Amino acid sequence: MKQQIDLEFTVPIEFHNKRVDQVAAAVWTDYSRGKLQSWIKDGALKSNGKSLAPKNTVSVGDVLTLVAQLEPAVQWQAENIALDIIYEDEDVIVLNKPVGLVVHPAAGNWDGTLVNALLAHDASLEQLPRAGVVHRLDKDTSGVMMVARSQRAYTHLVEALQAREVSREYLAIVHGCLTGGGTVDAPIGRHPTSRQKMAVVEGGKPARTHYSITRRYRHFTELALKLETGRTHQIRVHMSHRKHPLIGDMAYGGKSRLPARSDPTLVEAIRSFPRQALHAFELSFEHPGSGEWESFSAPIPEDIIQLQALLDEFDSP
Repeated sequence: MKQQIDLEFTVPIEFHNKRVDQVAAAVWTDYSRGKLQSWIKDGALKSNGKSLAPKNTVSVGDVLTLVAQLEPAVQWQAENIALDIIYEDEDVIVLNKPVGLVVHPAAGNWDGTLVNALLAHDASLEQLPRAGVVHRLDKDTSGVMMVARSQRAYTHLVEALQAREVSREYLAIVHGCLTGGGTVDAPIGRHPTSRQKMAVVEGGKPARTHYSITRRYRHFTELALKLETGRTHQIRVHMSHRKHPLIGDMAYGGKSRLPARSDPTLVEAIRSFPRQALHAFELSFEHPGSGEWESFSAPIPEDIIQLQALLDEFDSP
């Protein structure tokens, strides 16, 4: 649905002799610089009732008016899907994404996604790129995510991610008994033969994952991981590259490598675990409105709790 915009601003002394596109971007932060420039060129944004070019300057006392129709940035449909919202205000939504929920509509998943649910929760998100989603989790990865609710917040959070100023911490349970923490610093790109997968490849994009041991079993290890970069499937690719793939990760782990003489209950649990054992448990960022550093966490889901209990019982050191 189109949104009617009707705004007015009188130029103060601090903006005297500044370019009109710079002033508009500073004043109307809910809209991108590119969108404002296009409105200036189309004559929707005027100074004292007259059209102008983005490079034209304004003077103190000039009255800027913006009358325009804002087209939706996305055309996806709203769907009444329950959301587990951890926190929300006028700038952000922080939520706990469940296992099995795809984030964006795409081929094979045009409905039933997180974005469809978000549009039902807040219809104004259709005005934002990707409906405000600034980062993703894989379909079968659970955990905490953030969504922007305004163009200003979206720009702020995307830039913070690009500047590596957002902290993302994960819990994973991997095959093998690691002896200590470390860092995987290996570039990631499209897999050379399987185009649906990613891989550590020469010439790939820089990717860096830090990990530490939180629980050690005889044949498996629970890790806390922190992303320095955010490549597709980064944790899964990096841990597989280190020969310690995630439990349940069929794409990057292959057949489950089970230790000899393991208890049948544990063997069945590992073989049947239906997804990669990966959970985004904490997300921290500078709030785009208050400027305060905020941290949010999502509780460990029941399937991983049950897996931990079985490993404690049957694979303790």
